[in-house]
Amino acid sequence: MRNRFDEELSRLNVELIKMGALCEEAISLAARAFLDDDEALLPKVFQTDSEIDRKEREIEALCMRLLLQQQPVARDLRVISSALKMISDMERIGDQAADIAEIAGYIQKNDTKSRVHIADMARATIRMVTDSVDSFVQGDLAMARAVVAHDDIVDDLFVQVKTELADLLSRDSSLGGLYLDLLMIAKYLERIGDHAVNIACWVEYSITGAREGETMA
Repeated sequence: MRNRFDEELSRLNVELIKMGALCEEAISLAARAFLDDDEALLPKVFQTDSEIDRKEREIEALCMRLLLQQQPVARDLRVISSALKMISDMERIGDQAADIAEIAGYIQKNDTKSRVHIADMARATIRMVTDSVDSFVQGDLAMARAVVAHDDIVDDLFVQVKTELADLLSRDSSLGGLYLDLLMIAKYLERIGDHAVNIACWVEYSITGAREGETMA
């Protein structure tokens, strides 16, 4: 019975890796569609978001089977409950990548996007999402805590983007709509970073039984 349970736990790790990879792909596609003015990528973002939603349901069903059909000990129970929390945050990451893609579809070619630090925010948030999921699979507490610390970088970049856009707006108010769209994209990236922090905090809980630093997003 325990061997069967361990096999299912291993499968849970594999499915979480797949869902995390989908989240990374969704963010990357959305960022590329926005930064490179590549409208052909937009449908792929929405398709990937749908795949993330489907993967969430599959993992949720797997977790419920583990809880109902087996008798997990305290450590296993923390892992399963953490996974259930994590997939909720990953689902929201997919939604926010789709939100970025939707805005990108409205933005016409403009060199303003190259003058603010949104590309840096995208790279930083992708790294946070990847490392947060990897830390769970590897049981790496140090990596999880590094994700939480890395959120300060994303937050600082968001403040920088706001400052840059405010300066641009003061010079040319006719592009106010564009600047608002750019600010919204930066905000979605900042929220993705918050969800990565939540994932990392659940990793810490699965390992130690304690959770610190969780954010609301």
